[in-house]
Amino acid sequence: MVWIYGGGFTGGSGGLAWYDGENLASKGPVIVTFNYRLGSLGFFAHPELAKESGHNASGNYGMMDAIAALQWVKRNISAFGSDPNNVTIAGESAGAIMVGALLGSPQAKGLYHRAIAESGGWMGLTMGRMAPGQTAQANGGKTMDGLGVKTIAELRAKPMNELTGLSAGGLVVDGYLIPEDVSLTFMNGKQHAVDVLTGSNKDEANFGVCPGAGGRGGGPALTADAYKTNAQRKFGEAAGEYLKLYTVSSDAEAPSTAHEACADEINWNMRQWAVAQTKAGKKAYTYFFTRTPTLNGAPSPQGATHTAEISYAWNNPKGQATQTWNDVDTKLADTMSSYWVNFITKGDPNGNGLPKWPEYKDLTNGRVMVLGDTVQVESAPSAAKLSFFQAAYQRLLKSPNTGTN
Repeated sequence: MVWIYGGGFTGGSGGLAWYDGENLASKGPVIVTFNYRLGSLGFFAHPELAKESGHNASGNYGMMDAIAALQWVKRNISAFGSDPNNVTIAGESAGAIMVGALLGSPQAKGLYHRAIAESGGWMGLTMGRMAPGQTAQANGGKTMDGLGVKTIAELRAKPMNELTGLSAGGLVVDGYLIPEDVSLTFMNGKQHAVDVLTGSNKDEANFGVCPGAGGRGGGPALTADAYKTNAQRKFGEAAGEYLKLYTVSSDAEAPSTAHEACADEINWNMRQWAVAQTKAGKKAYTYFFTRTPTLNGAPSPQGATHTAEISYAWNNPKGQATQTWNDVDTKLADTMSSYWVNFITKGDPNGNGLPKWPEYKDLTNGRVMVLGDTVQVESAPSAAKLSFFQAAYQRLLKSPNTGTN
């Protein structure tokens, strides 16, 4: 397994204790982590950089690093006792977004054979259009103006500590590594056909990952009026249907309802990705993580928030200093890591002694594996909510791309 870490494309490292792969490797697979360039060094786009690239493309340098790492694995992993023809790429949050982009990239073809995506898809966590390369390059020029430089040569002459105003927004449609919005690639069935394991967490939004959700790490508390305005701006004529599914009658209800809707949208994102792979003739398995971790001996006030599943999937109780596991945590981590290892090894999470995990094939009827205090198949999917987000996504794909998500 080759792991691509999260961190919003601005932070993170493959060397964090969080990603110590010893306990996963003890169950069989070879685990590889690496670093990729972040922030402006990883994703800054500019017309001069596009011209000198030889591909008329700029930005996505962090993704180039991921491809270089996969090429290294293909050449060298047999020396570590592993199989270059049995490689799983995996990532969480921004790492999962990059996994999605790799599934749509011609340059990554043949470098991996299955994929794991935790709490993130190629479009981001919630639905959105990818930034066009020309827009990203124009924005790059504007941020250079703010630094008082006009050319890339002048920018390269700047000391590192003066580059704090140089901004980059993550992956862009550069026409080379990412030839088009990856949503269009998947819509047309042109993504790499590989088995996938995808999923999300019950309280994703408590991490502050959803713009407009407000409160609990996401900014000032949301009011009912602001909640309804956000719904109208995002869903247009379908806002009424959204407000029936996620009803708010007071300011006090707005933040928690917005967080619920955000988590459901991320949940939809991971499920629709799984369905896309089944349409390509491959197997897909999807989970929903609900366990509230214990931190410093008490349940986390953020619940099963964004990133909460990582330590369990890695069977790594020492990954975060504040974690204090009990028997339930230990059992869940052993189960989840066994599922992950089975998928890495053979493309199917199922194995002896594990609750049966069904394949996920249909958005509104398919059932996911709930990974929580107990491990069991979902009793029933929320068909109405999943259908709503799917319809909203189809409208988004048909709308003009303004270069903003």
